[in-house]
Amino acid sequence: MIIVYSISALDIPYLLLPLKINLTTVLMNNNDIFKKLRVALQLRDDQIVDILQLVDFRISKAELGAFFRNADHPNYMECGDQVLRNFLNGLVIHLRGTKENPKNPMDVIKSHKANPSQTKEQKPKQNTPPKKGTAPKKPFQATNSKPKIKKSDVVEKVKYKNGKLKK
Repeated sequence: MIIVYSISALDIPYLLLPLKINLTTVLMNNNDIFKKLRVALQLRDDQIVDILQLVDFRISKAELGAFFRNADHPNYMECGDQVLRNFLNGLVIHLRGTKENPKNPMDVIKSHKANPSQTKEQKPKQNTPPKKGTAPKKPFQATNSKPKIKKSDVVEKVKYKNGKLKK
């Protein structure tokens, strides 16, 4: 005799009870997947924003931070399917490149590991003119202008009476 069961998502907790497995360790939500991808690929928030802009999806760093928070935090936000889908599509373009300009994914990942802080071109600082009414800054000159004090000058000879009156 063969018995066939159809299992739905509602039956999963009851099937795991005899195995003593916690349901939260088995199932992952979009936030967990997003966190694991960020850690595995060593991506920073500004890199994730750039990846999402490759597929014309705009998101702020504050919203990203809400996705990566602990679930108990008051500012925690559930990552929707659309955000994760756009991130994965952007990640494909970021790692593989386009048809016209293909990339080797391993080279891109190695560049992240080699220069984690220099993935974007850093803009040089521009010399802006000082504001009106402020004096120009003088360059700092390190000099040894402190007079050297001998140890004998610091501690003088002192007579202690220790509360005794001397006549």
